[in-house]
Amino acid sequence: MDPNEQTEKPLISKGLDAFFIGVHDIFRFISRFFKEVLLPPFEIKELIRQCFQVGYKSLALISLTGFITGLVFTKQSRPSLAEFGATSWLPSLISIAVIRALAPLVTALICAGKVGSSIGAELASMKVTEQIDAMEVSAINPFKYLVVTRVLACTICLPLLMSYTAVVGLMGSYLDVHLNEQTSMVAFFQKAFESISFLDLGSSFVKATVFGFTIGIVSAYQGYNASQGTQGVGKAANISVVISMFLIFIEEIVIVQIVNSIR
Repeated sequence: MDPNEQTEKPLISKGLDAFFIGVHDIFRFISRFFKEVLLPPFEIKELIRQCFQVGYKSLALISLTGFITGLVFTKQSRPSLAEFGATSWLPSLISIAVIRALAPLVTALICAGKVGSSIGAELASMKVTEQIDAMEVSAINPFKYLVVTRVLACTICLPLLMSYTAVVGLMGSYLDVHLNEQTSMVAFFQKAFESISFLDLGSSFVKATVFGFTIGIVSAYQGYNASQGTQGVGKAANISVVISMFLIFIEEIVIVQIVNSIR
């Protein structure tokens, strides 16, 4: 060994050093996003295209999942309420469950799997094939064009998709209630929204916005910083989904605790 060569010793340990460096890189990435999102030029056309990809392209899967969620949850809740002769409370029970928890959570998990993996894989493939470097040479800001637009699209579209999921879920619940009790649609939705407050609606929109930002920023970070060639593409897509879902559950618990303390 060359005596002039010096091995760099870890400050704490290799694992902890890598962890803190990763946390630092993540915070730099997030701070750069908030800086770039406020500075012109604004990539409006690309933002609209990404909203189409995130929102419209997810409607089919959201529709099926939301409808089945409302239908199945109603069927599972009916026997328990029937024991106490309280099946008339089904609309209120389902509306509270769907709007407070199921709609934001189901929408976020679906988008984490569909949209998050897509963003991670797309940006990772551009990274490993040096397309991002080519954009920098062409005087295009790749961070603003690729990252900012995708994160904004997720943040904007998740609350809209959550609202759609809630409506579709309640329609699935109404179908089951109508078939069993012959309840009219007007009566069902009157009972459903009697128990819903502005705090419930507001907390759901806050959840969806936070979930959307989380999915976008995590997926964009993993894809934008991918390495290891073509293997990094699959790794970025997989890690984007896993970390997004984990953070969504953590954020769900935190927001629920905050809302419960306000009630």
